[in-house]
Amino acid sequence: MDVVALWEEGGINFRQLTYFRKVVDLGNMTAAAEMLNVAQPALGSQIRQLEGELGVELLVRHSRGITPTPAGELLYSHAQHILDDVDQAAREVRALKAAKRIELRLGVSRTMALLLGHDLLTDARRTMPDVTVRVVEERAPALLHALEEGQLDVAFLNNVGEWLGLERKAVLEEDLLFVTAQAQEEQEESIGFAEALQYDLVIGSERGILRHIVESEARRLGLDIRIAQEVHSLASIKAVVSAGTAAMIVPYSLIANEIRAGTLGARRIVRPALTRTLFMVRPHAHVPVLDDERVVRHIEKLTNAYLSIVSPWARLI
Repeated sequence: MDVVALWEEGGINFRQLTYFRKVVDLGNMTAAAEMLNVAQPALGSQIRQLEGELGVELLVRHSRGITPTPAGELLYSHAQHILDDVDQAAREVRALKAAKRIELRLGVSRTMALLLGHDLLTDARRTMPDVTVRVVEERAPALLHALEEGQLDVAFLNNVGEWLGLERKAVLEEDLLFVTAQAQEEQEESIGFAEALQYDLVIGSERGILRHIVESEARRLGLDIRIAQEVHSLASIKAVVSAGTAAMIVPYSLIANEIRAGTLGARRIVRPALTRTLFMVRPHAHVPVLDDERVVRHIEKLTNAYLSIVSPWARLI
């Protein structure tokens, strides 16, 4: 009977070869059993089964220990090659799997990362265990630069214009709200844009997207803006508004915690409505990770999760 036939009939298995090799290596049944963490009777039984299947004696027991017979030496030589080949195959397969792990490099604003929190990663670990998601939290200019340099696969950016080498897709429109220290009885109550501009406003720097939106619309309508303070950090803007000395115009996502806590009140701006648009931006060049349907679904889930947080002041496009 040849080796293949024996194997197919279940006569020889890797456990028996492993046990046999260890006994020959150590020359002692007791030591081999301890090294293999198996009971000595069980080890002896496996060796006897192996000898029975092959129909030859493989080991000679004597006072000095155990030595292989000529047939045992031949089997030992083959066992070495077989088991080493199996170990090598396992290592190569594991290495191949590791090499095929893919990475999604996702850029988001700090606000988006804060609102979504662990949702950015936990869903990915569950639905895409072989995909590593690396989240980069940065301001828009840094994210755009990273996209240009091929350091990101996709990013979420607000009100980004046409950019050479990048393509954009509008995914969500978010209302800008008129925010004061005094909470409104009805959070959905609106205020006209012209009326909102009659208040003293605390506003961000001239390079900020929100200030550009407000100033552009005021200029279009021939309206003046009463700037009480120009502040460069969101935390400082919130502090000024909370003190009741001025109002601000921002999207809900920037003041969600304060609205929930009742420390700030917000009204939708109308006539005209002010909005900002969230874009998904990616390089024009082929991005292999975005060919994976699971990755695409994960990005869609993040968009929907963000929408659920900023509703009812936002909508998908």
